[in-house]
Amino acid sequence: MPKLVDHEERRALIIDALLRDAARTGLHAVTMRSVAQEAGISVRLVQYYFDTKEQLLLAALTRLGVRMGERVRDRVRAATAGSAAPPSPREIVEAVLVEAVPTDEESRTFHLVYTAYAVLSVTDPALAGQSFLAAPDEMEAFLVDRLTAAAVTDPHLEAVALLALSAGLGLSVLLGQRTPEAATAVLHHHLGRLFRAP
Repeated sequence: MPKLVDHEERRALIIDALLRDAARTGLHAVTMRSVAQEAGISVRLVQYYFDTKEQLLLAALTRLGVRMGERVRDRVRAATAGSAAPPSPREIVEAVLVEAVPTDEESRTFHLVYTAYAVLSVTDPALAGQSFLAAPDEMEAFLVDRLTAAAVTDPHLEAVALLALSAGLGLSVLLGQRTPEAATAVLHHHLGRLFRAP
């Protein structure tokens, strides 16, 4: 009896291979052939699931967004484990911002590949119209809500500053300017001042 194929599992295998390949060689260097080689399957099988490289790139981008959300939720749960109270606005804001710093292989891959997508979208019309470009605006609105709940003065201005700070720190880690621990310490320091009781 022939073995049943789990198509979603196969698609995930291919997408994860693209992400690993892009993190290692750069998004610009990814090809259907390099993804197939990374996944240990044939190019024909990659093309069975994704007709074009563009489809594969967009599927990988969606996967990045979903996984980032999962990691933020996991980080909030870990920070509030054992507490009966819901997470505080600070705990939520901190989880979001710290996740933007490449502290492990998965977050390093996310930061590298997401940044590459953003840069590529400036010149690639197929990517320019994609919803991932709205993600920074959505994140900003999310942070404004949390900062407003915490009665932070000028929550919109602070949300913009926090996102710029975390993005800049993430890039500085990728470039080797500072360690993940040093970048995270800067975030903790700034949040400590921002959420200090009046």
